[in-house]
Amino acid sequence: MPYAHTVIILAVAALVYRLLQVGKRDPRMPKGPPTLPIIGNAHQIPATGLYKQFREWAKQYGPVFSLTVGPSNIIVLCNRRAIHKLLLDEKHFRVQEAEATVLMTNLLNHPGSFYQDIRRYTASVVTSITYGFRAATFDSFWGHWTAVMEPGASPPVEVFIILKYAPAWMALWKRRAINAGVTMDQTWSEARRRAEGRRARGDRRPCIIDALLDEYEKKGMPTAVSQHAFTNLLGEMVEGGADTTAAQLLTLILAFALHPHVQEKARREIDAVCGTERSPLRSDFPRLPYINCIVKEGMRWRPVYVCYFPDDEYDGMLIPKDSTIFIPTWAIHHMDTIYEDPDTFDPDRYLQHDKLANDYAGSPDWAKRDKSSLSKLLWAFEFAEPVDLATGKVVHLDPEAYNPGILQAPLPFNVQIKIRSDAHAETIKREHHEALGFLKQYE
Repeated sequence: MPYAHTVIILAVAALVYRLLQVGKRDPRMPKGPPTLPIIGNAHQIPATGLYKQFREWAKQYGPVFSLTVGPSNIIVLCNRRAIHKLLLDEKHFRVQEAEATVLMTNLLNHPGSFYQDIRRYTASVVTSITYGFRAATFDSFWGHWTAVMEPGASPPVEVFIILKYAPAWMALWKRRAINAGVTMDQTWSEARRRAEGRRARGDRRPCIIDALLDEYEKKGMPTAVSQHAFTNLLGEMVEGGADTTAAQLLTLILAFALHPHVQEKARREIDAVCGTERSPLRSDFPRLPYINCIVKEGMRWRPVYVCYFPDDEYDGMLIPKDSTIFIPTWAIHHMDTIYEDPDTFDPDRYLQHDKLANDYAGSPDWAKRDKSSLSKLLWAFEFAEPVDLATGKVVHLDPEAYNPGILQAPLPFNVQIKIRSDAHAETIKREHHEALGFLKQYE
């Protein structure tokens, strides 16, 4: 009996010891906030505003720091050299120019609906490229469900397995996740049904789903990819491309209304290249350096997303296998050690970054990596803060009024949009006819 008691005591002690190691940071990992047994840093992760907390932790623990949540590790990279080493940027697509012309026409005809028209534009670009048909109106696009993706909106179920057994009726986060999953499955299943329906009629289009299905008809579907996974993968392309681009364009419109001097400087540059005879083209970007600065500054001032990447080692610090790596874009671009006066919208900070963003994205010069888009709206319109019709006073916009989701976008706001001249309006109408001719292949 004494021997049995000793074995039991040792076994319990070993179990307790192992349990207390859960949530503990490996000393070889990047530094980070102090942990508690079992939960690690879970209690310190805010339900909203995680991107701002990342900046505070980066100031305290350095540009590469770590968090633990139960037995899982999270590596946060507030260091652009590290990001360049570990990540690659995505490619951009072509249909933007034609749809941007349609967007200008919509803003010319009903400027008050700019918020939805921006979202229609980005959705149509991505659905044309992915599925081969465009979103002619905002209502013909599908859904937006980024709130459920907010870091902290749902507990770390993959870490604390017992949470999986919580009944949905007592777990709001679980009901939201279930509803989001049902919505996405229905949405992307319908999109695929439409695409396969037109293919069955012999209508093949220059888009991603046609290219993949053509290949699979010849070689067969990869055994590791289920039909459900294939359908949702295409849907995720639309989610990632439509909402992020819309958020960035809306941020720029907000910035234009708040900073009229930025518009004036940009228009002088655009007018010298395009006049009123045509709107800007992608090929004009090398001659529009200040437009390039504005785009870069918008991405820095209000970045739209956070990236994840598993498994690596950096500067001698351990990045354990199966770690989650956070790239806190907002925090990186609001570090006063990187940018002077980081909270101010100031495109001039990029005047020495003369290349296009995609050139920097593929360049080893990681310190100049950014992204690019937009110029037609500045060519065509003047943006200003709204005026109260009753008092005649300006209603100032709030540059901090953003949604709490993982994808940061301005909350709906009002703005004055005015066409610059009759000549600009006539050019838009002419180019609109040409754009619709090109987009007919996606109807």
